[in-house]
Amino acid sequence: MSEQTLSHTTTTDAGSIPDIDVLEQMYRLMVTTTLADERSTQEAKAGRLQAAFYPVRGMEAVCAALGAVLTPQDRMVSTYRNLGDALAKGVTLRSIMAELYGRIDGTSKGKGGPMHLHDTAVGFMATTGIVGSGLPIAVGLALANQLDGGGAATVVTFGDAATSIGAYHEAMNFAALWKLPIVFICQNNQWGEHTPIAEYAPSVELAKRASAYSIHAERVDGFDALATLHAIETAVDRARRNEGPTFLECVTYRLTGHSGTADFSYVPRDELEAAMQRDPAPTFRTLLIDRGLTTAERMEALDREAEAYVLDAFQFAENSPLPDADELFSDVFADDTWVRSVK
Repeated sequence: MSEQTLSHTTTTDAGSIPDIDVLEQMYRLMVTTTLADERSTQEAKAGRLQAAFYPVRGMEAVCAALGAVLTPQDRMVSTYRNLGDALAKGVTLRSIMAELYGRIDGTSKGKGGPMHLHDTAVGFMATTGIVGSGLPIAVGLALANQLDGGGAATVVTFGDAATSIGAYHEAMNFAALWKLPIVFICQNNQWGEHTPIAEYAPSVELAKRASAYSIHAERVDGFDALATLHAIETAVDRARRNEGPTFLECVTYRLTGHSGTADFSYVPRDELEAAMQRDPAPTFRTLLIDRGLTTAERMEALDREAEAYVLDAFQFAENSPLPDADELFSDVFADDTWVRSVK
């Protein structure tokens, strides 16, 4: 990637390393996300999923940092590219995979598909298939939290292209005006579907654009798990203290096509190869070993745990029953008595 791509980003502070338990949690989530993502892509290409799948490869470090910081009391709204976000927020991989297969044990009983994962029990409130539409939802959640006395953070994740959507600007303005306890996480993978960011935005540093709303805005290297962790931790703490919103631009690079079945030969080969050199999970693994924080043997054990967890989730999903026909009318209307009256 070019120097401009990752210029003016926050990098790791070598003096602030979390406990090994946190580091292992982050690595486990990265590997799990990578393995589940790759298997889901294979299943999509084979035509065995019930809907399109949108890979998260390249964003694993951002997801791991979110998982290390957020609690069940914090709320999150995500996008259709949501596998890592869902895992970070505590949604089980079994229920995620079952939803991808359209099975009854999925997060939405197999009726929502990968674009509509949610698990309110762990604060994973919604995901949307419309670019940018999650931001006003998250702002509403943050406003409710503020009116209830605060103490928790609302986090909304979105891609770089969402910053060109009207809902983004409305949400940013409202959050700034009301000083809401919200963190805007822009997972900047540098591609708006098939269009590179420089071809649809005159300024490629999105944090600078966000600062125009008088919101604390920061650009962080999204491939650097520790730098991203520190930035998210600071932003979430600020929200929990009711000190207003934060915009974090986490600069990564999409390592796959837009969807699990999409061609991505249009991506410049040199950029993709440079990004693959910083593939989040292997890079983090090397960092932990090189710094003497763990051993190769321990990391291999974590790899095996992740492989077993992913295999179990896919087997569970494949064996889960399809929803019955009567599920067409459940979870649609608030009053099922009214539904029965019109049959």
